[in-house]
Amino acid sequence: MFSRSAGRLFNKSASLGARRTMATAPQKVPMSPHEPNKYINYQRIQDNLEIVRKRLNRPLTLSEKILYGHLDDAVNQDIQRGVSYLQLRPDRVVCQDATAQMALLQFMSAGIPDVAVPSSVHCDHLILGEYGAESDLARAKEVNREVYDFLATTCAKYNLGFWGPGSGIIHQIVIENYAFPGALIIGTDSHTPNAGGLGAAAVGVGGADAVDVMAGIPWELKCPKAIGVKLTGRLNGWTSPKDIILEVAGILTVKGGTGAIVEYFGSGVESVSATGMGTVCNMGAEIGATTSVFPFTESMHRYLVSTGRPQIADASRAFAHNLRADEGAQYDEVVEINLSELEPRINGPFTPDLMTPLAKFKATAQEKDWPQDISACLIGSCTNSSYEDMSRAASLAKEALDAGLKVKADFIVTPGSEQIRATTERDGLLEIFRQAGGNILANACGPCIGQWARHDVKKGDRNTIITSYNRNFTGRNDGNPATHGFVASPEVVTAMAFGGSTNFNPITDTLTTPSGKPFKFTPPNGAELPARGFDAGQDTYQAPPADRSRVAVQVSPASQRLQLLEPFAPWDGKDVEEVPILIKVRGKCTTDHISMAGPWLKYRGHLDNISNNMLIGATNSENGEANSVRNQITGAFDAVPATARDYKARGVRWVVVGDENYGEGSSREHAAMSVRFLGGAAVIVKSFARIHETNLKKQGLLPLTFNNPADYDRISPADRLSILGLTTLTPGKPLTLRVTQPSGAHFDIVVDHTFNENQITWFKAGSALNHIAKSNSQ
Repeated sequence: MFSRSAGRLFNKSASLGARRTMATAPQKVPMSPHEPNKYINYQRIQDNLEIVRKRLNRPLTLSEKILYGHLDDAVNQDIQRGVSYLQLRPDRVVCQDATAQMALLQFMSAGIPDVAVPSSVHCDHLILGEYGAESDLARAKEVNREVYDFLATTCAKYNLGFWGPGSGIIHQIVIENYAFPGALIIGTDSHTPNAGGLGAAAVGVGGADAVDVMAGIPWELKCPKAIGVKLTGRLNGWTSPKDIILEVAGILTVKGGTGAIVEYFGSGVESVSATGMGTVCNMGAEIGATTSVFPFTESMHRYLVSTGRPQIADASRAFAHNLRADEGAQYDEVVEINLSELEPRINGPFTPDLMTPLAKFKATAQEKDWPQDISACLIGSCTNSSYEDMSRAASLAKEALDAGLKVKADFIVTPGSEQIRATTERDGLLEIFRQAGGNILANACGPCIGQWARHDVKKGDRNTIITSYNRNFTGRNDGNPATHGFVASPEVVTAMAFGGSTNFNPITDTLTTPSGKPFKFTPPNGAELPARGFDAGQDTYQAPPADRSRVAVQVSPASQRLQLLEPFAPWDGKDVEEVPILIKVRGKCTTDHISMAGPWLKYRGHLDNISNNMLIGATNSENGEANSVRNQITGAFDAVPATARDYKARGVRWVVVGDENYGEGSSREHAAMSVRFLGGAAVIVKSFARIHETNLKKQGLLPLTFNNPADYDRISPADRLSILGLTTLTPGKPLTLRVTQPSGAHFDIVVDHTFNENQITWFKAGSALNHIAKSNSQ
């Protein structure tokens, strides 16, 4: 079904497209209906690529075309995959409400009057899913009024678009309104790559990166490697776009895409809808990829026209030569998947790369002793809530309803946007789900990010849920570490809701109807786009006012939700000397472990309060427990944040020691800011996830990796650590980590860093924001 190779070279027969055929690009095409005076700059891409082609003298991949087309200085930029740091000029910044709070607080601190590029904020993370859309949304508006008012007025003041609560999930709004083929977008959410479904290079970043771009500073990105995924054949029957990325995740694992852009190509691409491509790119975040992208296809043209952007559709078609890879473009690694042979997959539990074919799921679940009864099935979210997804899932629900069946597990549906909700409501799809026993939640992230108030299962009870979401880390959806979360397509999830058991295979097995007759599902069917067009629903968009001078932004000093930021102290010019290890983390440590979501989301704008969840989910190697570490001064065990606060009160800095792929998952910079705020000096691990490593640098911390990963095992939680060589910190030059044992004996090991010259200025200034503020004051 698939094959994998390194450094493969494909020619014209591999459908990689053709070289440049014209010297001019479409002109004066508005980026979005919401910004009629901001134009797509295809000419910049064209001009930059003329320069880069002459310099490199080789065919370019699609991702290279988009990135190099957005270079700040194409003439002088060093370009080496996996080595150079590119200085880029993104087209757009998008922020979700949980991360936007800190990003905007940082932007305000920089003293800049308005954003330099089109930017928007989307209210999707703070809505708790519990009873249903209407009551949940009303409660969220009341509970989060202070935050929503802050975001709305800040957006108005600094010239950002504002999508209020109920408008939908950021990534669905972006693909419906803002994404376009060839765009470079950064967003303060790890699933920003969803826009790759429209041929955009959309990258998840921390808030400090967003601040750079909003401040008019080039965005820095280590030049990614390129992983090619060649698709042949056609999707058919039960197989969906979700199964493509479930398969890729199983092949590449959660860190296989780190430092690379995953680029899809081949004849099979044509059988995937634009929103289906978005699904694939969205979940590409789970393999650590910088982003994922598809070449321009006619399905993108159809989607752009259907969503009211015919000018962009035609302009991108005319520019298609630069929206696909060149003939002969070379990838660092290639994976091949035959879509005609691909079968549905179910990934999990506890990690999105543990792939099991549906045909083997029953046997595997029995072998692994996974809970057999399915307690809940959930569809929707930013990954799978397109009209196509909903219509295919509804076809199965309708078929079962007609046979007299109802769901056996809780069935929860989350529309991705107000447009999707209104359209699927108009076309009767949501009513089908209701009749089957489904509960329709608000247009928001909800259970996908832990915003789910479950009443059917107690914390600690083993149970199984299956979702069409993207992420299934321990406790991710409901805060229960015993919940076995599995990820599948919305079609499979819907069918499993009627089966109610891991023993049920909807493709081969039958169910018994109330009349005693056997019932078997037929393959799902649905429409790529609504035949009657999209219904926009209620207007929840707030454009910036023409006169922003009278807009006031206020943050109460007594607020428990929002807190103005104080600058972090600059580097003191000295090495770090004999500091304690706050925690030596054992095993997987995602940003969910470092800075949990769920009930903690309400503190995302208050650094002091959110820091009370720092590392409370990480496993301490000393005792195998979470949120229990030994205070190396008092000898007493206490919560991780409490111990860090005690060190801080004593003027003692500390470090964290971690395992592989540390910081995978969400882009939340709070996982870095809290470490800095509570007195951390460095995080020393076997390897980092890309976004988290950058976030640590942005906050003036030292993200270091063991030159020899085996050195992790030589360190005891009771050791004191010194980081030597900071006075001569230089790109590419390792540092020395001196480990002093309780006996007084010590040994030195080598630790590496990836700081470049610019990032060293962040460290010395105390943070990237300090550096920006200082530059603006000069």
